[in-house]
Amino acid sequence: MNPSTDLICPADTIFNQAAFQATLGAALQTKDLRATMLAWLQDTQKQARVAIKAAFQNKPFAARPLTRSYTYLTDQLVAAAFDIAGHMNPNPNPTLGERLSVIAVGGYGRGEMAPFSDVDLLFLTPYKMTAWAETTIENMLYLLWDLKLKVGHSSRTITDCIRLGSEDATICTAMLEHRFVIGDAGLADDLESKLWADLFTAAAGPKFIEAKLAERDKRHEKQGQRYVVEPNVKEGKGGLRDLQSLFWIAKHIHGVQDAADLVSKNVFTQDEFKSFVAAEDFLWAVRSHLHLLTNRATEQLTFDMQVMVAEAMGYKDTGGRRGVEVFMQAFFIHATEVGDLTRIFLTKLEAMHVKAEPLLERIFKRKPKVKTGYEVIHNRLAIAREDEFLSNKINLLRIFEEALRTGMLIHPDAMRLVKSNLDLIDDDMRNMPEARRIFLDLMLKHGNPERALRRMNELGVLAAFIPEFEHIVAMMQFNMYHSYTVDEHTIQCIANLAMIERGELEEELPVA
Repeated sequence: MNPSTDLICPADTIFNQAAFQATLGAALQTKDLRATMLAWLQDTQKQARVAIKAAFQNKPFAARPLTRSYTYLTDQLVAAAFDIAGHMNPNPNPTLGERLSVIAVGGYGRGEMAPFSDVDLLFLTPYKMTAWAETTIENMLYLLWDLKLKVGHSSRTITDCIRLGSEDATICTAMLEHRFVIGDAGLADDLESKLWADLFTAAAGPKFIEAKLAERDKRHEKQGQRYVVEPNVKEGKGGLRDLQSLFWIAKHIHGVQDAADLVSKNVFTQDEFKSFVAAEDFLWAVRSHLHLLTNRATEQLTFDMQVMVAEAMGYKDTGGRRGVEVFMQAFFIHATEVGDLTRIFLTKLEAMHVKAEPLLERIFKRKPKVKTGYEVIHNRLAIAREDEFLSNKINLLRIFEEALRTGMLIHPDAMRLVKSNLDLIDDDMRNMPEARRIFLDLMLKHGNPERALRRMNELGVLAAFIPEFEHIVAMMQFNMYHSYTVDEHTIQCIANLAMIERGELEEELPVA
């Protein structure tokens, strides 16, 4: 097993392979092989964790080298446990059926491990379990449990993997990120080719996508759809799980091994891919600091943890604002970016017909009439000709008015265009009577202004048109009285005023 090249500290500091072999050689001469090796592994793991933590404290944003280092350490511990188990239960002449391959799955298979991530293992056998394999697996697991690792495990044949993966999207997802660790490499290769031939097929794509999207919606419902001020870094809206879901779907459809491949597949532009990487790096750094500060797998960024994580990442009080508020603003900006990327990606899937079209489109096949310069794609408002659209900068506001008028969502390609041309919104445009009319109509004329304001905010249009608004985008106030960021509170306030004006809150607010 080759050490990874991009670790947060030297590979030998994490696990000294030569020292392991020497200790194992000496222990084989004693009657206490297991006890000797367990003590050595416990000591090695302890020292490795101290070294990784110290290196991360010096480079608090180096999330990728950190996650790779924990993966590398886990790989070495698993491989060591396999070696020791092999000596405890020798099998000098194995039959064809007595082959065993140890495969990492899930986040561990992906090579992304936070300090207290679970270790998910698949013990792969060619046919049904033999007594030798059963004893070897048992010896391995007891060693890993004694090292206080949280091991999730399953023992299956290749046939089991295909059958269970086709029945259960969670198992299918775990298999999507499998990685050979140690044991019979040929068996692992067979699994790889069978999975792509029989499980990750084009025909199975739509079902897998729908399952992942339903999972995401359920998760958002549980965690809160809006960007709440005590977010869950892993499961919350705009969190790591959203980025992972996006990649799982891409991997299933395009067969990509790396998110960078999504650029050549025309799913993301180079800039969008950079946003993907920046958000992923930032969220992994936050999650890892949370784990290290609490000494366990903590995912919720509570008020008290926000202060500690901000400090660990080097955020300082500046310009009358607390460091923790600056940190949380950065957090929410990345979370919003994740939302944008997900939207762009899902629409690409619709265009490829691998995701069911929106429910409304299935119910009402008749497309609404749109004004000149616009067209309808997948029941979303799209721009007919980009050059014509950009020739009049007021169109950057007008598109939101047209979306409210028709009741349609804006197509992500149109959103991309708006977002990349915010520099057209200048003082000249802000002072145009027509621009002011459109903006006021967005709030006063089309019923509830909430949808337009929120989309304008996410795309940066609100901050560009009202420069004063820019400072409160994704800003949190560090106290118990605010459930949302300041910009979100402001939009909700305007939405409530509109509801009061329309007489929709007579029972809740009779006096108003």
